[in-house]
Amino acid sequence: MKFFASCGKGLEYLLADELRALGCARATATVAGVNVEGTPADAQRAVLWSRLASRVLWPLAEFDCADEHALYAGAAAIDWPAQLDPAMTLAVDAHVSGATITHAHYAAQRVKDAVVDTMRAATGARPDVDTHAPDLRLSLVLRKGRAVVSVDLGGGPLHRRGWRASQGEAPLKETLAAAVLLRGGWPQLYADGDALLDPMCGSGTLLIEGALMAAGVAPGLQRHADARGAVPPPTRWRGFDAGAWDALVVAARERERSGRAALRPVFSGSDLDPRAIRAAQENAAAAGLAGRIAFELHDLPALPVQATARGLVACNPPYDARLAADPALYRALGDALRRATPGWRASLLCGDPALARATGLRAAKKYQLFNGALECTLIVVDPVLPPAREDADAPPPLSEGARMVANRLRRNLRKLKAWREREEVACYRAYDADLPEYAAAIDVYAEADDPARQWLHVQEYAAPADIPEALARRRLGELLAAAREVFALPRERIALKTRAVGKGGSKYAGGFERRGEFLVVREGNARLRVNLFDYLDTGLFLDHRPLRLRIAAEAHDTRFLNLFGYTGAATVHAALGGARNTTTVDLSATYLEWCAANLQENGLGGARHRLVQADALQWLRADTSQYDLVFCDPPTFSNSKRAGDFDVQRAHVELLRAAVARLAPGGALYFSNNFRRFRLDAEAVSTFAVAEDIGPATIPPDFARDPRIHRCWRLQRRG
Repeated sequence: MKFFASCGKGLEYLLADELRALGCARATATVAGVNVEGTPADAQRAVLWSRLASRVLWPLAEFDCADEHALYAGAAAIDWPAQLDPAMTLAVDAHVSGATITHAHYAAQRVKDAVVDTMRAATGARPDVDTHAPDLRLSLVLRKGRAVVSVDLGGGPLHRRGWRASQGEAPLKETLAAAVLLRGGWPQLYADGDALLDPMCGSGTLLIEGALMAAGVAPGLQRHADARGAVPPPTRWRGFDAGAWDALVVAARERERSGRAALRPVFSGSDLDPRAIRAAQENAAAAGLAGRIAFELHDLPALPVQATARGLVACNPPYDARLAADPALYRALGDALRRATPGWRASLLCGDPALARATGLRAAKKYQLFNGALECTLIVVDPVLPPAREDADAPPPLSEGARMVANRLRRNLRKLKAWREREEVACYRAYDADLPEYAAAIDVYAEADDPARQWLHVQEYAAPADIPEALARRRLGELLAAAREVFALPRERIALKTRAVGKGGSKYAGGFERRGEFLVVREGNARLRVNLFDYLDTGLFLDHRPLRLRIAAEAHDTRFLNLFGYTGAATVHAALGGARNTTTVDLSATYLEWCAANLQENGLGGARHRLVQADALQWLRADTSQYDLVFCDPPTFSNSKRAGDFDVQRAHVELLRAAVARLAPGGALYFSNNFRRFRLDAEAVSTFAVAEDIGPATIPPDFARDPRIHRCWRLQRRG
């Protein structure tokens, strides 16, 4: 008979090996699971003993499923009185893909209806639904027009071992922890007398899983145990052999007793967070391991040199969106392991290849795993080389100047970290000519769908004429070397532009790369497209972040107007904030196309969001509509052939008069510009508007060292 064991992506081959070791005749890896040939006893053994499977599914029927009617008919054709008693409770989990049935909850409902209707017709009674702890949990998988209805033999997710009393901010699933340990060769290392260490242990998952693995404790024993410690069958499905299950449990209990009694105290973990240590201790006690794992409170630099010559370091350093991956932390981890565990093996689950490289450790093997939907890189280092040995592939050490830049970058990142996490800021300025001889701005852009994947936008300010060109080139190289080390990024994810002063104002030297590569980043609730390589600016002015978020907060049920709309980031925020309609005016067709793409990225568009290609001032003179909320952020200068010369200092009174005339009663206009010598003609503006200088409140913390980056006023119609 064939059944299916599901697992996290990247664990398929490990799971296939495990199931064969448990006695299954054949086990073939497929995407996110293993197709297994075996007996019902093999499937029940997998429920009790598998450390890697997410679920074990025993199929009841497979049929063509073109639509909802076929789904209901196929499910109703199953002999349900042979599967369950009408007094039992029921739940259905569904996973669907394809164009015909797209809603998993609806598909599950149709299968439930088929079961209930069939049971009522056959017995006169029907089972009730219990989604939390049903007597029978069914699984529906619908893919490519074929439906498979199966019994979930484990009654729910198998990664829940039953001992987790407390968890940290981003707990590691026990199944993934088992994979980290198995890839590191932990069972054999323990048999050889080696130790297990997690220097960033969090709530203790890796250490607890490693200890239970070493003791030979079946993962399902505690998961399925009741309040009295008995281990009843995990499902009341009539096809489940309760006698065979009881025999499996008896054998597993005997192995557990001998394994726990012989367990050596070779497990240790540390963390800098006392809450994590308390959670780990509570979890260890719940797992029956109180006193068997040594937990200590200290940071990586304080990690003591290990007394034993060999062992395994298993670690899951932070890398997800909630815990904000920090390449400097990965480098500190690598440095600590070289010093404290030379000669050991290490199995490290890192956020991505760049973070894995940031450890500075040479990986013998690399694996692609998935922590939920997040793709990760598992590296196995064997052995960890001591500091005295140089890695031939390691980049050359930083020069003194580059070290200064790197130290300043790290200091800035530490200073901004709490704010970035609190405000969920994904794109920000990390450095802005903090060291005068390294005059550049470094902006960080994190991808919306993979926040650990970062890009840098580096704008070097041209050196003064009295600085030799060779010295300027060397400083630029040092700055880039520092940025690559701190952020652990390859060259291809760093965009470099050199700004020079020339005729007509500030320009960039050299051509652009024209890569045609757009990234999608997140700001508040908005998804926005940026291009770091092809244009003078990226499509998102980071210093206006607070102002855009203010617009989003004030936009509900307003008519919004965006003058000099650029790529429409403010328009997207207003639309997501509930604006009744939006109008975006810009002279550039490229920017308007970009704005349309930004709207589409957020599921917006249509007649409610009007895009107008025109000179803003000329358009205002002809427009007769009224708006409740207006954003006006003109350039400092413009010499467009279509609109003529524009100078914000010279034209701002006329521009503001025309814009304020379009305000509805009670409406507000936000006027901003980045001309550093700009002076608002307050006397002239006061004749038609009340203007409030809100500039300081719109400067975000990452631009606090440059409070002149822009000026901003809030205007309302006078009278």
